[in-house]
Amino acid sequence: MTVPFEHYLNIRQAASPSLRGDGGRLAFLTDITGTAQLWTLDGPMQWPEQLTFFDDRLMFASYHPERDRVAFGKDEGGDERQLIYWVDGDGGPAERLSPTDAKHLWGGWSPDGMMCAWAHNGRNGRDFDIYVYDLESDEERRILEVDGFNYVAEWMPQSEGLVVGRAASNVDNHLWHVDLESGDRTHLTPHDGDAIYQQPTPLPDGSGLYLLSNEDRDVTNLARYDFEDEQLEFVDDHDWNREELALSDDGRWLVVVTNEEGYSTTEIRDRENGETQHLGELDEAIVGGVQFQSDTSNLALTVSAADDTTDVYTVDASSGEMTRWTRSSTAGVPRESLIQPDLVSYESVDDLEIPAFYYRPLDAEDEDDLPVIVDIHGGPESQHRPTLRATTQYYLQQGFAVFAPNVRGSAGYGQAYMELDDVHNRMDSVADIRAGRDWLVEEGGADPDRIGLIGASYGGFMVLSSMVTYPDLWAAGVDIVGIASFVTFLENTSEYRRHLREAEYGSLDEDREFLEEISPLNHVEDIAAPLMVIHGENDPRVPVGEARQVVEAVREQGLPVESLIYEDEGHGLAKRTNRLDAYPQVADFFEKHLG
Repeated sequence: MTVPFEHYLNIRQAASPSLRGDGGRLAFLTDITGTAQLWTLDGPMQWPEQLTFFDDRLMFASYHPERDRVAFGKDEGGDERQLIYWVDGDGGPAERLSPTDAKHLWGGWSPDGMMCAWAHNGRNGRDFDIYVYDLESDEERRILEVDGFNYVAEWMPQSEGLVVGRAASNVDNHLWHVDLESGDRTHLTPHDGDAIYQQPTPLPDGSGLYLLSNEDRDVTNLARYDFEDEQLEFVDDHDWNREELALSDDGRWLVVVTNEEGYSTTEIRDRENGETQHLGELDEAIVGGVQFQSDTSNLALTVSAADDTTDVYTVDASSGEMTRWTRSSTAGVPRESLIQPDLVSYESVDDLEIPAFYYRPLDAEDEDDLPVIVDIHGGPESQHRPTLRATTQYYLQQGFAVFAPNVRGSAGYGQAYMELDDVHNRMDSVADIRAGRDWLVEEGGADPDRIGLIGASYGGFMVLSSMVTYPDLWAAGVDIVGIASFVTFLENTSEYRRHLREAEYGSLDEDREFLEEISPLNHVEDIAAPLMVIHGENDPRVPVGEARQVVEAVREQGLPVESLIYEDEGHGLAKRTNRLDAYPQVADFFEKHLG
């Protein structure tokens, strides 16, 4: 039986879990109504209650530590200008907390429940200052005014201070301790070169904090910072990136999640007796959003897999017992039909080993001449991981294979690998796509005349660049919110992002000639395959002008190109109505040119 595409696009997911202080209610986001809205559950697998009813998506949910109220963030039309609201856990109208119209970065509740914190760029639209909001007086107070992309990383345990971060680039950041009363700040992570310091987690007595860092090493490992000694000491040494960290309020239970070749391994450490539990049932999944319930050993998390919906679970750290709270609908798609990928690797032009996930149709294990869609992730400091992707599973049902490479520059494989595509090495990552195509033909059973490309954001650039650099290798390409010209992208992206992206792509002042040279927009005459371009009108990251100019340039060459621009979307398609319009057209496009 063939399941219509609309069913796949109606597969639900649940994420952003947050437990009420007494553990009796769970707040989370789910897209049952078409966009991610706030819902609650009073027990595992019970009927959920919807609390918000916006047309636009919500971006996080966070239960107040003592009150039955939930904070959430919301933008409009995908513009990413997130404002902060809260709503009663029993329902009712949502109230806006943040008084300033600006892009807000949520910083969490104070441990005593009297305040919350956030960063926003209301001062000049570029720099993010740090604020606390007093819930009793309804007043916002700026505690740190400083240039750059700053954010609240964590509250200190007695509510007397914050750990504040500043991103110098996507692979380099700093942490400070900021005293709320005096405004004094102490630099916790002075360093030379690039280093990451993430998920700072203070100890209950305030003597120090755990964090994840790759200072003086290639991967992020678990470390501890001591405030008295002002020293960072690594707790262990692991070959793969530690990526999630959580500590119970009493300091006994420490949860560490590690990204091993794209899958999660999850362990719970008992700091009293030194014992470690390994949650083996999660080894073929991706774990995220780990958060302890206040003053307990219970934690909430999300679990994702290629053959199961993204859903919310709780775990009792003392016993390792796991409870599923949500079971999102597959909208009539049989769960047994969902396909897990194979983890493969191939050599690129310089003998560098490139990891990839290869999804094959169920009946194609021994078949050759497969039509293949090469799916290129964005970032570039991101990683394809095997979660349930509705479009991928539909393509598989239709007989397409899907190949998802993690080319050089991807996250998850260490700092050195992530930096291999920086600035003047950009085109080496495009060569990795060519090498992946060669592997597909030689070893993956692909039909060399039926290989297409799809990618979003930076992945959209990779699609366009592959099409102009190796034009005869592709049967079709789909660019979603992609970069056509690095020069116009950097000139027009949100001002606060420009500095962060120049660290990766190159500077307009110093590298303009090179950026012009590698921009696909300047080589559209070399495109030989049909192209589809999809974009959101309100995209603040890759402005919609990138789509319009590449579509116009391709049309001027007399080449086939289709364009879909959505007026109520930003950097991607968040609304199900738009996905239901766009992705069936993408499927028809691939069927026409690869089928």
